[in-house]
Amino acid sequence: MIIKNFKLLAITKNKKLALSIIERSVSDSLPNTSLEKNVKRDFLKIGRKKISFERYGHIYLIAIGKSADLMARTVDSLTRVHGGIVVIPDKTVSLIRKKKFTLIRSNHPIPTAKSVNAAKKIIEFLELLEETDLVIFLISGGASSLVSLPDGISLQDKQLVSRLLLRSGANIREINCVRKHLSKVKGGRLLGSLRCDAVSLVMSDVVGDDLSVIASGLTYCDNSTFYDAKKVLLKYNLKNLIPKAVWARVILGTKGMIPETPKKPTIQNYVIQANRDCVDLMKTHAQKLGFATKAIYSLEGDVGNVASEISKHVPHSNNFCLVFGGEPTVTVKGNGKGGRNQELVLNLLKKLKDRDETLTMASVGTDGLDGATCAAGAIADSTAPLAPIDKYLNMNNSYRYFEKYGGLVITGSTHINLMDVGLVLLRK
Repeated sequence: MIIKNFKLLAITKNKKLALSIIERSVSDSLPNTSLEKNVKRDFLKIGRKKISFERYGHIYLIAIGKSADLMARTVDSLTRVHGGIVVIPDKTVSLIRKKKFTLIRSNHPIPTAKSVNAAKKIIEFLELLEETDLVIFLISGGASSLVSLPDGISLQDKQLVSRLLLRSGANIREINCVRKHLSKVKGGRLLGSLRCDAVSLVMSDVVGDDLSVIASGLTYCDNSTFYDAKKVLLKYNLKNLIPKAVWARVILGTKGMIPETPKKPTIQNYVIQANRDCVDLMKTHAQKLGFATKAIYSLEGDVGNVASEISKHVPHSNNFCLVFGGEPTVTVKGNGKGGRNQELVLNLLKKLKDRDETLTMASVGTDGLDGATCAAGAIADSTAPLAPIDKYLNMNNSYRYFEKYGGLVITGSTHINLMDVGLVLLRK
């Protein structure tokens, strides 16, 4: 099972049902099925277009992200692949065993020297390819940090900016807007040395599935500008906290003294899977279990506001399941330990505390990691202690709450990353 502590958590009928709905959503969202629809033995299907493999002498894979190893292994099983590069998070147990692939372990969510090494290795690989070759890029969440090559600033500067942005409450579009304008590879610049045909198959980890935001547009292009990056830094009061070199570069960019990121894609990018697919799977499974079901898609913004929005859709009725997906943000103010999914469940407990019905609620990150914790998220019901919730929320210490009172959902790495999924279940 994906949820390793399923039996330990499933202490009530309602929790067992809630966990089974989430389990089915995550386990059925592995990229195998989607890739099998697109990759055939002799051709690649992209929408209505077919790319025949017979035209190419060699086919190579460049897979980057939390699902890179599973995506690469799947494509390799479906057609002839001569080799390539697979970049995954450092602590992931790799599914890649074949020596024809160069496996690179990198870091997430803050780039390190390993991230720089990954970027350089990919560029070197692309430079050696022949015009008769084909590259299939396999992109999934986490790629923005796993492959990094700072432009005009130091790696240390890039690391500090990343930390500040991740703690600021900025959403992924805003974070990646800044990242793209401090990079030699993001926003489509990774393809600068590409001389052969290529295509990119993408698993979306952003609300709206914007290809210029997913993985910071590594194989696409960029719809944002230096001026947009400046606005993000000012919006979150980061001007005086970021390194001077970073601010200077952004200002030079707004004055046209530094070239903008590419604004047109040079290869075709295709989203093969997204968070909506996970939510639809939850909805279908809940209906099969006999629940009246409603789905909310593309939730984002402050985690407290997201909890309020979800609460508005919870009716006063039995046998109902509200499923949702998206990616809320957390503004870190305390020095506790937690993640956005755990904070969301705590906020839902707080928002729904006056309800008489028996409520069960859960939220998990589909990648299996929620913040800097070992948990994917949390599950709770209306019997959970309410009095200490504010104390834990004020310190961003949601992990400690669930560690003490129970409810941490443990999956480990799932080899996918399709944002977050959750539910509120009513059943007496």
